[in-house]
Amino acid sequence: MSQTWNGAEEPDWPLIDTRGWLRIAWRAPLMALVIFGCLALLLLVRLVERPLCGTGRPVTPHITRFVCRTVLLIMGLPVEMRGQRMKGAGAIVANHTSWLDIFVLNSRKTIYFVSKAEVAAWPGIGWLARATGTLFINRDRREAQAQTQAFEDRLLNGHRLLFFPEGTSTDGLRVLPFKTTLFAAFFSERLHHRLQVQPVSVVYHPPQGAHPRFYGWWGDMDFGASLLRILAAPRQGRVVLNYHPPVRVDDFANRKSLAHALEIRVREGHTAELGPVAPELLGRE
Repeated sequence: MSQTWNGAEEPDWPLIDTRGWLRIAWRAPLMALVIFGCLALLLLVRLVERPLCGTGRPVTPHITRFVCRTVLLIMGLPVEMRGQRMKGAGAIVANHTSWLDIFVLNSRKTIYFVSKAEVAAWPGIGWLARATGTLFINRDRREAQAQTQAFEDRLLNGHRLLFFPEGTSTDGLRVLPFKTTLFAAFFSERLHHRLQVQPVSVVYHPPQGAHPRFYGWWGDMDFGASLLRILAAPRQGRVVLNYHPPVRVDDFANRKSLAHALEIRVREGHTAELGPVAPELLGRE
């Protein structure tokens, strides 16, 4: 699973010791049991839910939240919240640090992720994404009309869609410039005067004594190695979700001004929570 941001060197991670492998030996099977056992349950429930409710999902999101909260509990990773979560339909944008973001953000509220189309083909993660109602899109301006229609259909059916405007995950020490392509869908005639968007800053604090990039996932880092490193940790750090006040789309002239305003709020919240970062860690963007 290759990532696209390569603005930082991967640290020389410490080797996993015997006690770390013992933690992996009980955490990994338990996580797999929860994830795939509940996935089977979700698919069974969806067989009834889909014909009765169509695009509505009154039951299955509760299964998703249970899975995500339980997985984080098994890992020992606590989630802290700041601010008020948006009420009603709308979109959410957040910075993107790790594959962990999926579990962290899904554990707090009912949301549906917007993801690049190739994720649907990834083993394991792709299956889970499809089952939980992820909207898959190609980040291509030539498909803007189809993307707008997909956004409209989901948002007007009451779904809260969440996407990562950076377009890639990072080392967790920065927020990259937001790409504006997907924001164009919010200015369609059916959404422009009805839609609100909530910015969220996602900030990971590493375990005591661990490298500041402990939870980051970027460049050519391997998913399996990242998972094992986190499962082997004797104690986790923590992750903070800072929910900023939602903004109305019709308060902005175009997609670029909306994306810029949301980027500023996410970056300011990230910087305020994370605190000063040594310049040598930031390096190049």
